[in-house]
Amino acid sequence: MDDTTVLSAPLFADMDDVESRGLLETMVPVELSRGDVLFREGDPGDRLYVIAQGKIKLGRRSSDGRENLLSVLGPGEMFGELSLFDPGPRTATASSVSDSVCYELRHSALVQWVNAHPSVATHLLGALARRLRRTNETLADLVFSDVPGRVAKALLDLSTRFGEPSDEGVRVAHDLTQEELAQLVGASRETVNKALADFASRGWVRREGRAVVLLDLDRLERRAR
Repeated sequence: MDDTTVLSAPLFADMDDVESRGLLETMVPVELSRGDVLFREGDPGDRLYVIAQGKIKLGRRSSDGRENLLSVLGPGEMFGELSLFDPGPRTATASSVSDSVCYELRHSALVQWVNAHPSVATHLLGALARRLRRTNETLADLVFSDVPGRVAKALLDLSTRFGEPSDEGVRVAHDLTQEELAQLVGASRETVNKALADFASRGWVRREGRAVVLLDLDRLERRAR
């Protein structure tokens, strides 16, 4: 497997090649099949992960069993870095959306590395800040945006991670079920499907199972505002 994707994570920022390779050698690859759970909400937060391949979803479950997806992450992104700054129970469940490979770094090794390379902490804090900003935007969308607007925004966000240019537009292989996409948007499956059907009838998107082709980005961006 090409290590370039893993080495693009904020964890390796400002390191030379020797240092980056040295840290990578201390990390353990973890292979996951779709549906495998990496850790559950409430588990000890004692390691950081970098995604080398595939997709990982982070979600929370309410007391009545309902699930909300906080985010879907892809290659080169990392999660679990909160344990460095605030060790404690996991605040979400991480599970694989597709066959995936993650590299894990234990908390003790991470702390030792950050102490030896203080600038790494700045990049980790930057990654946390970006995730917090995204969470704040999601909360605002739940209050101020209607479901079709949230669906449009979710599709555009997924396209920045998993989109590939095609002759017709951008093909986004998100690998999410209809229920998972609804959980990501924060609405019922029926309401999200209705919004997608409307977008398709307008010629903005074309659905292809667990993928979607974005045919009119301008219209989607205007609808997402």
